[in-house]
Amino acid sequence: MMGWYDDGWGANWPATVMMMLFWVALIGAAIWAAVRFVGSGPGAAGTTAAPTPRSVLDQRLASGEIDAEQYVQLRRLLDGRSAGAGTVDAKGQH
Repeated sequence: MMGWYDDGWGANWPATVMMMLFWVALIGAAIWAAVRFVGSGPGAAGTTAAPTPRSVLDQRLASGEIDAEQYVQLRRLLDGRSAGAGTVDAKGQH
């Protein structure tokens, strides 16, 4: 009857330490997954880039807010070129 005076750790202390590490890792993984899932939702900060002026101009043309001639003039302004006179065909080309 050896070991009756054992303090509870005895020869199983490695298994006890491994079990503690397992639970710490499991809880840590659950927290990491929750933060990652919530942080990547539709309302997460920094997930959407601000639209560029060019993309806004393209959207305005596509929605019919502006016509091809206005599009070309505004595109020239955005590109830093003169918005002066120029003929535009139906496709918005010179």
